Amino acid sequence: MRLLLNSRNANKLRELRAALPEWDIELLDAPEEPVEDGATFLDNARIKARHGRLHAPSDAWVGGEDSGIEVAALGGRPGVDSARWAVDGVLQLLSELGDAEDRRARYVCELVVLDPEGAELRAPGALEGDIARERRGDEGFGYDPIFVPHGESRTVAELGNAWKAVHSHRARAARALAQLLAER
Repeated sequence: MRLLLNSRNANKLRELRAALPEWDIELLDAPEEPVEDGATFLDNARIKARHGRLHAPSDAWVGGEDSGIEVAALGGRPGVDSARWAVDGVLQLLSELGDAEDRRARYVCELVVLDPEGAELRAPGALEGDIARERRGDEGFGYDPIFVPHGESRTVAELGNAWKAVHSHRARAARALAQLLAER
């Protein structure tokens, strides 16, 4: 299966390719990026998919993905603003949490795919965890150096890209999408 992902994020492309190795996934070369002004991750994933549908070949499957981190002690922030929240989101998050005992967080991913006829498939994924007290590890991207998944003692950045390809919120959304397609 071929999927055009409406994104400019090569890290997300790499992760989706790792999670769905049997698919041919490419970035869509749209002339401009859509405005991500949705209230939820799902809203923004739909915006990207629908925008991509306008610029993709008519026979192509098109995907939009939005993801981020929600931190309990911060009332769910940064949420949909995760990528735009601060120049250094990791530093900002550690600063705002300070010495807070409640460090629960979750990674959220929404993947929306439109088939050539425009029918929508939605595949959510989440990964529960806690925020570490300092950066650790050097793989992954974004908040991975401070996100410790439940059941693990290391951050996602320490666990590495191979672990992430199987267990991340994005990998879980990708598997949910594959399941939807298998049932179709």
